[in-house]
Amino acid sequence: MTVTGPAPTPAAGDATPGGPDVVVVGAGVAGLVVARDLAARGRRVLVLERADRPGGCVASVQVAGLTVDAGAESFATRSSVVPDLLAELGLADDVVPPSPAGAWLQLPDRAVPLPKAGMLGIPGSPWAADVRAAVGVVGALRASLDRVLPGRVGLAAEGDRPAPEGDRPGTSLGRLVRLRQGRRVLDRLVTPVVAGVHATHPDDADLDVVLPGLRERMLGRGSLGAAVSAMRAAAPAGSAVAGLRGGMHRLVRALVADATRHGVELRTGVAVTALSRDDGGWRLAVEHVGAGQEDVAPGAGGPDGDGLPDILTPQVVLATPGPVTLRLLGDLLPAAVGPAAAAPADTGVELVTLLLDAPELDAAPRGTGVLVAPGTPDVTAKALTHATAKWAWLAQAAGPGRHVVRLSYGGARGTGGLDEDAPLATALADAAALLGVPLRAEQVVGWTRVPWPAGLPQVRPGHRDRARAVRRALEERPGLAACGAWLAGTGLVAVVGDARALAARF
Repeated sequence: MTVTGPAPTPAAGDATPGGPDVVVVGAGVAGLVVARDLAARGRRVLVLERADRPGGCVASVQVAGLTVDAGAESFATRSSVVPDLLAELGLADDVVPPSPAGAWLQLPDRAVPLPKAGMLGIPGSPWAADVRAAVGVVGALRASLDRVLPGRVGLAAEGDRPAPEGDRPGTSLGRLVRLRQGRRVLDRLVTPVVAGVHATHPDDADLDVVLPGLRERMLGRGSLGAAVSAMRAAAPAGSAVAGLRGGMHRLVRALVADATRHGVELRTGVAVTALSRDDGGWRLAVEHVGAGQEDVAPGAGGPDGDGLPDILTPQVVLATPGPVTLRLLGDLLPAAVGPAAAAPADTGVELVTLLLDAPELDAAPRGTGVLVAPGTPDVTAKALTHATAKWAWLAQAAGPGRHVVRLSYGGARGTGGLDEDAPLATALADAAALLGVPLRAEQVVGWTRVPWPAGLPQVRPGHRDRARAVRRALEERPGLAACGAWLAGTGLVAVVGDARALAARF
């Protein structure tokens, strides 16, 4: 892949010929997809990325010589958005399903297999044996009330309180489940799954973003369980997720290579510090932050945050995290959009990956991983992925008797922080507790700790209306657009689909 330093940069006031038609700020998956698609349509595209590498949260890391995913490791198969992109990039033959073994739940009192016939932990039938094993007979009885409650119960905004002008509270997934199926289903099934998938608590998750279409199915079928069952029946056959042989980080390399082939220029270590409207286009103030740049032209700036010449371009796409985007937009958004455009709160997450010499894990005692319910004693992690049990390609790469285990810390409401004094000891103890197998320090072949300070954007109730308000405001600014998980929702399906739609209409 071709990644260059900050020079040459079009000077402020330069005419468009010779300069970029579009500047994309941010080289995460959203920014790379937009840049590639625009360049394929004949646009001259420049991508600026503050970090020293592209890809955002789709990244890799080395653990004792083994390359593993350091961020996203799979994508949802509920739509063809990601498979279509992978096919265009020549990766279709490398799409692989995970092991069918399934995940487990670590409850405060025991570990049980995660019920299969549900969505985000919401059971279709509360009397299924695997659901009863998790919530008990009392929990199943309470969840059965869902079938007799009026269809609209739980779908109104909390407390039916009036919405602020230009915004509305939206519907909380947690409140919906609590009212319809009870607290035991919420705490023991839905909360650990939502925390593992979206790094948030269900009370802080917008129903219409994390489960689009569920509201309409509920109103048509009258119960939450029936709506979930209908959505599962309509989903594509097979696993709900898939990955890439070799790791999802290969998607980034393929995107960069294809974007470069179409003429996209990607510069890392360059931060955009301000954005303003100028005659004939948009002016971006930029500075070199020094990350990974060795080919900086004389006078272009140095590693200490030196300023660079402004960039003038007709069109800008902000593919940066929500707080960064809104800071750059500043007063470009009308005051009326202010409350509606409040950035989603980001919650930091840390991932600890262990490479273990542990043949006793060959039997995959907890399937492909474990999700942890609130209140579980003596466990700090919120989730564990037994990666070599989940992905056959990784088990082959690791070798006989060796296992890759990834633990997640932080996330929902700031809980589950990693012990700063003994992170490896904490992770190893958590892995042993969650896998149900004693593990010793001498079995650790290698380990790594990867912090994601911004975590995942939290799609709080009302998110869809906030996103619409931001998009409407941007439509009034010709040549300016934004994309990314903070607007589209979490997950590669949402991010890639939104980015491709933006490129098609921009």
